[in-house]
Order: sequence, then structure tokens, then C-alpha cells
Amino acid sequence: MYWVNESVFYHIYPLGFCGAPRINDGKLNYRLDKVIDFIPHLKEMNVNAVYFGPVFMSTTHGYDTDDYYHIDNRLGDNDSFAHICEKLHENGIRVVLDGVFNHVGRGFWAFRDIREKGQASPYCSWFQNLNFGGNSPWGDPFWYEGWEGNYDLVKLNLRHPDVKRHIFDAVAMWMDKFHIDGLRLDVAYCMDQDFLRELKHFCKGRNDQFWLMGEIIHGDYARLANPDLLDSCTNYECYKGIYSSHNDHNYFEIAHSLNRQFANGGIYHNIYTYNFVDNHDVNRIASTIKEKANIKNCFSTEFFMPGVPSVYYGSEWGIPGMKNNTDHDYPLRPCVNVSDIQDNELYRHVCRLGAVRRKYKALKYGSFDNTVIRNEQLVFRRRFEDETVYIALNLSDSDFELGFNTDGGAKLYDVFDGKTVFDLNGNYANISIPAHGTRVLVLTGGDAPEYPDEMQITEAVPAAEEPAAPAEEIKPLPAVGEPGRYRHFKGNEYEFICLAKDSETSEELVIYKDVNSDKIWARPSAIFYQYVDVDGKLVPRFEKIV
Repeated sequence: MYWVNESVFYHIYPLGFCGAPRINDGKLNYRLDKVIDFIPHLKEMNVNAVYFGPVFMSTTHGYDTDDYYHIDNRLGDNDSFAHICEKLHENGIRVVLDGVFNHVGRGFWAFRDIREKGQASPYCSWFQNLNFGGNSPWGDPFWYEGWEGNYDLVKLNLRHPDVKRHIFDAVAMWMDKFHIDGLRLDVAYCMDQDFLRELKHFCKGRNDQFWLMGEIIHGDYARLANPDLLDSCTNYECYKGIYSSHNDHNYFEIAHSLNRQFANGGIYHNIYTYNFVDNHDVNRIASTIKEKANIKNCFSTEFFMPGVPSVYYGSEWGIPGMKNNTDHDYPLRPCVNVSDIQDNELYRHVCRLGAVRRKYKALKYGSFDNTVIRNEQLVFRRRFEDETVYIALNLSDSDFELGFNTDGGAKLYDVFDGKTVFDLNGNYANISIPAHGTRVLVLTGGDAPEYPDEMQITEAVPAAEEPAAPAEEIKPLPAVGEPGRYRHFKGNEYEFICLAKDSETSEELVIYKDVNSDKIWARPSAIFYQYVDVDGKLVPRFEKIV
């Protein structure tokens, strides 16, 4: 299996993430450079792959491409994006781009040529069903096919050899200059399959580890995700099943989909699907779920079911967002800065999900079986080689006890909370699951498994339930900007360099250096000089030691 199986994705819609103008103003602005500031945040979540939505030149939302060979000027330029990709790769984070090849915008250079020259243009055959027998809805003296009736999105003729050559040459440039690791193919469900077959042959010929994932909203995933065409696809069936099960208190719904797709003999057991709880096209999970306490279990289901999980930027700390009739999809795509990150209970939960998933092969490669299905409780098993892991979920308001037969062994260790152990009675396990809680139970013969390092971190307890430690028990923070050597609460040591200001936001940043690797980092001072909860005790995120 290759790198995708080992991944946790972070999905960024760049134009929204950067707060770019909705209409391209023609001005060059290096807004996307702020992704580099997010790298420590990504690593804390155990993210090791970023999927960028459209980054190439367009007129409005990015899916109306004007030029496949140049980064949208609202985000930066080719050199700045190459630098972003280089920094991500240096930190072990792969890069996947949105390949919008089904259609282009009306500003696409070849379509503009037709608008200027009419039938004399050599590019008339580049577009699907373009003819001069009538007028277009935009008033052109010719007709063409728009994607699903949207005539600002001009459908390409993907069987034309020059169109294919133009696109493949662009992909080659992206692979050579940006060293991208894969493509997400927009609206793959309606694309020409011969084109997809040739694209796969082209990309795999240059890099056999290159990943091709297609957007499939409905229908048979295996029609496109198969050895001849694409490697993976979006799992919209389970996206719907996850939020609906938690809203209706009906785990039977998602359990049915998971069994149908991934159990032994399941229709997609050979497809490593791209899983999500929200994205740039659907309402944010924080706005979709009726009971906010259940958002955590939505992420738990996504992370531990078969396939690769993804987090849509900002949803890890609970950004809301719903479509409306005025702004349409824009509320789903807000501008976000490092200073907006909330180190809250949901965020800590997502960080732990990534740590646990990346630790255990059974959660990345294992088989799937439902073990217990109840309206408000679900237990399923992932098994790979000598690893067996049970995922137990409870969406009720109370702790719940249940029992089930295991594969044998002596104990179940909860590697999610890092402390709970259940003894087996023969093969039978009797466990409790906290209200709105997740357990990740590793089956052993008695010896404790190796816990992920991140399990040392516990989520902050709301002040209303448990007050912070008395002032005398808390180590004082150093003065902001005080030079010296600091120790991060996870153990690494850093040298304070200076304070700086973000040129775009004027936010105060701490610039500091890893004393072991000499890597330079920047972090908002409000986060650098902050307490975190470790094993129930508040400690400085960075403690001054020299």
C-alpha cells in the first residue's frame, strides 16, 4: 500500500481561506503564503497531506479556469506556490491539487479566441458541442455546452488530442515545478472515461505513487475507482450516513453503509475512499449536527472507518457555515488566519484521532466488521495481521455499558483516553462508553500496547465543570518577548529569536528556532504565551528554562 493509506488530509479552499476578492481584480497578492504559518498546526493534528482546491488563474471561484499554467494572482505566483509546496514537503506533508479538467471559464484563452474570431478561430473544436447554429445564453453568436447548464463553465472536448496535450503538459509542469503528489478530479462522475484512462497512464508513467481521486456524488464508485481509471473517490454515501445517524440517533444507518461498502465481500472493499464530514460544497458539520456534543463522534467515525480521512479547514475547532440564497457557497469558505485557531475540546479530539490512526496499522489497512449496532451505540472492528482494534461510539447523554465477543485475548486497552483497561472474561468483553464518547480498544494478550505520544495531552475541561488550578500551582509565564531558551510542553527545546509583525494582519508573532534542527518557526504570541492542559494540570505551552 502506498502513502495515501498512511495519510490524514487537510482540505483548503484557497480563495476563501485567503479572503481573496470574489472577482479577480488582476492584482498580484501573495495571500496563500500564510499556509506556511499553518504548518505547525497541521503537524499538531498529525496531518501529512494537504488537498488544495483550485489554485490556477480564474475569474471568480476558481472552478472557472482561465489558465492552467499560472497560479491565480489573488493567491500568488508560480514561484511562491512552489515555495509553499517545498515547505510542506520538507515537513512531511504531501500536496494534492484540484484538477478542473471537465470545463473552463469564459475567460479561458482559447474560448476568448473564439469570441473574438468566431468560426475563424482554430479552437472551435476544443469545446463540447460548440456550433454556430444559434446564440448562447450569454449572447454569443454561437452555442456551446455548459457544465450542468452553467454557461459560465464551458465544457471541454476531452477527446480532442490538442486539448488532452494541453492539459497533460500542464499536469507535467505541476509535477515538475510544484512536485505535487496527486490530483482530485472535479466532477469526475461526468468526465470522459477514455480521458481519465489516458490521464492515469500519463501520471503513473511519471510517478507510480501519484494519486488520482475523483469527485463522485452518487452512483457506483467502482465505475471510476478501479485499476483502469482512478485510485479513489469521494465517499458521499458515508458523509451523509455519518451526520444523519448522529442527528437521528440511529447508528443503524451508517452501520449499514459501512457494512455494504467495506465488510468482507462489500462492494467497495478494494477502494480506499476519501472520507469527510464536510467540504467546500456542503454545510459545515458544526452547522449540520443538531447536538454539538456529537460532532466529536462524527469525526471519530470518519477517521476510523476504512479509507483516508480529511479535515476541512476550520472545522477542527468547529467553524459554522451554511449555504444561503444570497451568498450561496461563500459562507462555507471563510477567510481563516492562524490567530483564529481555537485550542478547544473539539480540536484536541481531532488531534488525538490523527495520532491514534497513524499509530495503528489496523486503522489504516484493516478489514471491517460491525460488532454491536444499537440506535445510540456502535462498535466495529478493524483487523490487520496481528492487530485487532475495536471502535466503540456512544451518542447518548449517559455513559453506556455493553458486551460483545472478541477474537480472544486478555485485555482491551483504550488507547484513545490512554488509561482505561477492560479485562476479558474468556472471549467476552464488558465495556462502558462515556456519554457522547469514543473508545479505541486495542486487543492484547495482557501486555499494554504502545500509546501514541500525543495521548499524554488531555483535553481542556470546561471551567464551569472543573475550575482551573489555583494560581499558586501554575508556573508563571515569562514576559512577552523575553529572550532565552524555552521548552515546549511536549519536550522539544527552542531558542527565542525575536518578535515580529505579520505584514498583512499586524498580528504579533514569536520567531523561534528548534535547537536540534535549526529550523525557524513563527507562532502568534497569543498562542506561544499560553497555558495548556496536560494530564489535568495547566502548564505553559512554552516554559522558559534559560
